[in-house]
Amino acid sequence: MKFSHSKADVYVPGDARSPEAALAAVTHLCVAAHQDDIEIMAHAGISDCLETADKAFGGVVVTNGAGSSRIGPYAQFTDEQMQEIRREEQRKAADIGSYAIQVQLAHPSADVKQAGHAGVAADLTAIFSACSPEVVYLHQPADKHDTHIAVLLRCLTALRSLPVERRPKRVLGCEVWRDLDWLVDADKVVLDSGRHPALAADLLKVFDSQISGGKRYDLATIGRRCANATFHTSHASDKVAGITWAVDLTPLVTDATLDVNAFIAAHIERLKADVAGRLTRYR
Repeated sequence: MKFSHSKADVYVPGDARSPEAALAAVTHLCVAAHQDDIEIMAHAGISDCLETADKAFGGVVVTNGAGSSRIGPYAQFTDEQMQEIRREEQRKAADIGSYAIQVQLAHPSADVKQAGHAGVAADLTAIFSACSPEVVYLHQPADKHDTHIAVLLRCLTALRSLPVERRPKRVLGCEVWRDLDWLVDADKVVLDSGRHPALAADLLKVFDSQISGGKRYDLATIGRRCANATFHTSHASDKVAGITWAVDLTPLVTDATLDVNAFIAAHIERLKADVAGRLTRYR
């Protein structure tokens, strides 16, 4: 399995099968911008695959992880050193989470942000063409991280390039750098992220270069999941221990003419109408 960047990394935990066979077996695929995004976004998918024998989780990290925050023990590390560390951390997460395969494409963020970049497009198309996942987890269109949005858009282009019958049946946009609690309830997809709490903690703690480097993603991610579960409904007991909110992006894949700007703007308009309607009712 070859990709366009010389530093791309393909890892099959346990080396039980070829990368091609491992990718073909994937039923739940997460394509994310950075190392640790997968573990923040798609714990529900990881859990689903651990709990069902015929399901397999696959992870794809598109960028090389350069430019991350660093203090303390990582303060003097170069971008090149950080890339090596983050690559190994992501591999370790794949081991802990029993992923079928972990691919790291190693593209610089600047290349991913460039619409039509040949290498990025070819790599993503190759990945989506080589598997038939039931669910694909992507970044969501209201995310405030530029690279996350760029990765989302590159993924949508690649998915739309597939024959209609080869496109995944469900594509979800997950919260990372902007919560999705603002969605009206009818637009929210509940991802049960409260299962396997010890595993969830271990997966996040793997990324010590981020945690010791000044970003407590481990605490923030678990806290957000708990908050989402508690604040989901005001008049009912919590049904799950943790929730990651997602938005259903499937229409953007099944209908290639649907504009992503209009798609997310419609969700924002429904929030606006919901707020205005409640204020009007009780004025």
